[in-house]
Amino acid sequence: MGDTEDLFDGPASALPAALSSKAVLNRRTAGYLPAQEEGTPVKHLGGYAPFVLFCESKGVSGGRLAADISALLEFLRSTIGDISVEPGLSEAATIFVGNAIAAMRPEASWRIMPDGSREVGDRGMVVTVDRLVEGLRKADDEMVAGLLAHLMEWASEEPDGPAPAELRPVPTGQAPELFIRPELPSREYRDINGQAIEYGSRWGSDSPPEDSYSVDTHGERFEGLHLVARALMGFLDKTYDVDVSQVPAHAPEVSVSAGEVIDVVRLAPRDPLAAPLTFVLTSLPSVVVRAGVLHDFPFPICGCDACDETAESEASRLEELVLGVAAGGYGERYPVGRKRWAEYALFAADGSGSRSGSGPRSASPDQLAAAEKRLQAVPNGWRAWPPRGSRTPVRASGTAPA
Repeated sequence: MGDTEDLFDGPASALPAALSSKAVLNRRTAGYLPAQEEGTPVKHLGGYAPFVLFCESKGVSGGRLAADISALLEFLRSTIGDISVEPGLSEAATIFVGNAIAAMRPEASWRIMPDGSREVGDRGMVVTVDRLVEGLRKADDEMVAGLLAHLMEWASEEPDGPAPAELRPVPTGQAPELFIRPELPSREYRDINGQAIEYGSRWGSDSPPEDSYSVDTHGERFEGLHLVARALMGFLDKTYDVDVSQVPAHAPEVSVSAGEVIDVVRLAPRDPLAAPLTFVLTSLPSVVVRAGVLHDFPFPICGCDACDETAESEASRLEELVLGVAAGGYGERYPVGRKRWAEYALFAADGSGSRSGSGPRSASPDQLAAAEKRLQAVPNGWRAWPPRGSRTPVRASGTAPA
């Protein structure tokens, strides 16, 4: 790749394979298995030579910028106008800054997300580099200073030690019948000019306008999520061996404002190694689900005009979560690393997709201690819910099946 691409440790590599959002059907066992593990991490990505030549044309050493993230960010800000008009140069600058960030910590590397976006980081922090260079065009001094401080703090942290094995729960439970989504309300929504709004495809390939963020023009479009949530609860109660309680006292378990709560329903499978689900229906309207012991999932995630979510898209996400948990495709882990974060992984019951996440938990010390103790029994993920009629006593000790 040329001498201009020797500014970072190791040989320059090609992009890693995208992380899979799919699970793979094992036709011999008729069970769903996670996609194959990713390959060797990429720390030094090739393709930044045009940016190095651009730096030299400006009288700046690429080697100096590779070793000084502060100088690199300042140089990018001062030249972003020239960089952004040339797609090839903008791409090279993106790769260069990603490599510079990866070089700040020994365990940091590149990864490609299922949607094609590129991230650089480790378990403690990730940066979506595709948006970083362009974002510098609009960033003010305070924003850049905050980014730099965040990067420097991350770089100075003590190493977290070897990463634990990836949490990949495999759905094993098969419901005797499919869940049928109830028909959602169909309405036409209009903007302030009287034009019909096509939610879900409102912005096309363009970025949402700045004034569409944090604006919720038609939040009522999510009212159908209450129908879906109640239908799911009825389906679970009919299909699995569960205890159902409709007690407002469960509301504090979930991250939601008490004044917005309409109804709270908790479904606890009669297997202590299977994850409970707590549904909170709010007046927004929205649904928030506590899955297991530590993680809350809101539907919609945001609901603002910019995000352009629909009741249909959020209903699909809600069904994926609930049915995946019941099938045994859900796992939680706490604590993780020296920061004692929590993480989760979810695989859809039908093998159609997966998602995961990690971060700090806003819970009391007693709640975290109780969660840690309970999760020790399910290190590989929560069990599938027992089918209705099984009523088989299950010991609370031991580990969940891999």
